[in-house]
Amino acid sequence: MRNRSKNANYNIAYFLSDIILASLAFVVTSLIYKFKYIANLDYYVLHASAIFLIIVFNNSKRLYDTTLFFYFDRWLNYLSWSFIYANGLVLVLAFWVGRCKVSIFFFVIFCIIEYAFLLLSAFVMRKVLRKRKTYASRTLFVGSKEMYTKVVRFLEHNSMSVEVIGYLPESHYIAEDDDTPYLGTIDQLEEIVHEHSIDQVFFMQHRAQPVSYEKHVALCLEMGLITRVLERPYHISHTSSAICNIGPYPALTYHNVDLNVYSQFVKRIIDLFGSIFGILVFGIPMIIVAILIKLDSKGPVIFRQERVGKNGRRFKIFKFRSMVVDAEARKKELEEQNKVSGGFMFKIEDDPRITRIGRFIRKTSIDELPQLFNVLFGTMSLVGTRPPTVDEVEKYDTKHWRRLSIKPGITGMWQTSGRSEITDFEEVVALDTYYIDNWSIWLDMKIIIKTAVQLVLKRTGAY
Repeated sequence: MRNRSKNANYNIAYFLSDIILASLAFVVTSLIYKFKYIANLDYYVLHASAIFLIIVFNNSKRLYDTTLFFYFDRWLNYLSWSFIYANGLVLVLAFWVGRCKVSIFFFVIFCIIEYAFLLLSAFVMRKVLRKRKTYASRTLFVGSKEMYTKVVRFLEHNSMSVEVIGYLPESHYIAEDDDTPYLGTIDQLEEIVHEHSIDQVFFMQHRAQPVSYEKHVALCLEMGLITRVLERPYHISHTSSAICNIGPYPALTYHNVDLNVYSQFVKRIIDLFGSIFGILVFGIPMIIVAILIKLDSKGPVIFRQERVGKNGRRFKIFKFRSMVVDAEARKKELEEQNKVSGGFMFKIEDDPRITRIGRFIRKTSIDELPQLFNVLFGTMSLVGTRPPTVDEVEKYDTKHWRRLSIKPGITGMWQTSGRSEITDFEEVVALDTYYIDNWSIWLDMKIIIKTAVQLVLKRTGAY
């Protein structure tokens, strides 16, 4: 993509306003000190560094993007964090690393004034001046009346300066007695553009009634107009959307899982260190448990079972064997006692297949410690959804597959919410999807801590 396409929504006025007002903050601070440090180069370096870093952080937050919605609380949040990061970095580099000989009181006063001026810049440039139509693009909308009403309402909270001229329906339309600025039909597009001196045109696609605007878009581009095509998104609960470019092609992505590769990287690092730490800490207890299992009953120490992981990937889960060797064969005999309706999970009280040592390691969740190796190998996570068996997944409805959109975990929302009391599979799905929708590193840490308290210290919720 060409650079001018990349910068199509970049507003140089916002950029220059921040530089000018941040510089003015330095002048005002110097004036307060009666220009006492006017000849000290360190102060100018400090000032330039602060402005440069603020611009960098603001740009990373898209504060110079005209398509970002102007909700002042959002701008305040973004701008405040950019300010804290930038001046915090300057403080560390200048006063601690560089041993800069600058008055700390001068720096503090400069920061206070600079923050106030940056807020002024954001408010004036994006709120006040946006209301002035001198430089606003005269805009025509083409599409359904419903889409027109919604888009105009969104633009009222956007930093993009737009002067609404009127609206053309996507097909023949009889004007109603309302305030909608109906200008004609789409067949009259060229005449209306000339008559009203249109600068840009929004083509709004209505998914329920798809219309091809290709020839009309080509016409607008041929006349040199700015042309924007809006496609009405799918409305699915708990679903987010994002737009990017794949080569020259715009791609609209819908997702209900976290796509932030950095967050996923951090989660994987936590899984690696957590699993290694757990294996080292519980290494000797696991050896002791293995010996007890071998002495208690015949069969292997480790129980391996095929489970279903992320998006249907199958893997072998590792657990300490807590049942007799032919437990799987005897499962059919006990299906009538299953407490979970629908057969989506299998759970019964006083399972006769469990061995003596098995009851202890299940109650204390020690049987799940070998899953730390699953986490180490990457087939599971410390925190995630409950890993289902193959036969359980075969009974899933379409809506149940969403819980497989992330890696399964040793623990999760289903576990810390009292796993032994849950008998409704839909409740399990609800807990898993809640975790997927609200996932964060802090939520993972909260679940890990809660698991340690509930399952290890209180010995509750085991199954």
